[in-house]
Amino acid sequence: MKNPSVSQLEPNQLVHGVFLVQHKEVRQKKTGEPYLSLVLSDRTGDLDAKMWDNAQEAMGMFERDSFIRVKGMLQTFQNRPQLTIHRLQPVPESEIDIADYLPASKRDRDEMFAELRSWIASMTDPYLKALLETIFADEAVALAYRTAPAAKAVHHAWIGGLIEHVLSLCTLAKFTAAHYPDVDFDLLLTGVLLHDIGKIEELNYARSFGYSTEGQLIGHITLGIRMVEDAIRRVPGFPPALRDLVVHMILSHHGALEFGSPKLPMFLEAMLLHQLDNLDSKMECMRAHAEKDRQTKGVWTGYNAPLERSVLKKERHLAGEAAVAEAPVPAPSQTEPTRPAGNASLLLASKLQDALRRDS
Repeated sequence: MKNPSVSQLEPNQLVHGVFLVQHKEVRQKKTGEPYLSLVLSDRTGDLDAKMWDNAQEAMGMFERDSFIRVKGMLQTFQNRPQLTIHRLQPVPESEIDIADYLPASKRDRDEMFAELRSWIASMTDPYLKALLETIFADEAVALAYRTAPAAKAVHHAWIGGLIEHVLSLCTLAKFTAAHYPDVDFDLLLTGVLLHDIGKIEELNYARSFGYSTEGQLIGHITLGIRMVEDAIRRVPGFPPALRDLVVHMILSHHGALEFGSPKLPMFLEAMLLHQLDNLDSKMECMRAHAEKDRQTKGVWTGYNAPLERSVLKKERHLAGEAAVAEAPVPAPSQTEPTRPAGNASLLLASKLQDALRRDS
């Protein structure tokens, strides 16, 4: 593991390290001079960074998805860590272990895929079982399915996140289908395993997480239906009526037209799939946001746009930590924000900056 990692950094720390550039923007100071606004990351998290000085010389040295070595000072700005970069240089990819920069599941991906196969083996419907076996017999599909993230950022956004999300849904589906006797578990399980299969073509994840051109143009729902219908044609005698149910579950799993589903769930298994998918994604989104939030004080996280709320840091709350009023979220701006200053550690930070400049 690289050292230091984002999760190890503390305020008023001199930072010498290599990071992945997740976001790069050239902005303008009040003086008219440019500065760099960056988001740096590794597998443990991401970090807001600014390069106030010498940005003109540095801005052409790298782009988004580049690796850079930085020297700078980590300070606290509006209750969040912010790195002030004094020097940077690009790092060749030959010197990088990409595993240090992409978040990954804590579970073994091959073990998760074996678990997925056991769910398929337990099925009794011959056509649905044959469909799933046909799809996952393709080694390229199988590899991508156990490697892809479940999303770019919102939930299970790590290598192996898709299959981890699906296996969580398999367990939820088993419990809830037992509670509702009219639910066809094999049909529900088929929807669970296939609802997001288009993500393996929608997302790029070789260096950072983003959308492929095909993903941008078509989206994972349509891509998934294309893959599933192609596999159905290779299953002899697959009933057309059953095909329509499987396709509908993929089409409707987002649950609402405004969320990208062209159809609303129209039978029990489709409705249950949508509700379980929404539950699992929201629970993971909330858990991860509370864990990774960079607020240095207080019991509340910053605002989470997908959840449309801040999240309580339960352990801090139970420990009796006082709440801190959150500063308003500033609107995106191309002009210079206020630099970190005005806290009790400013003198120490100044001394550390002097030490850094002597070292550079």
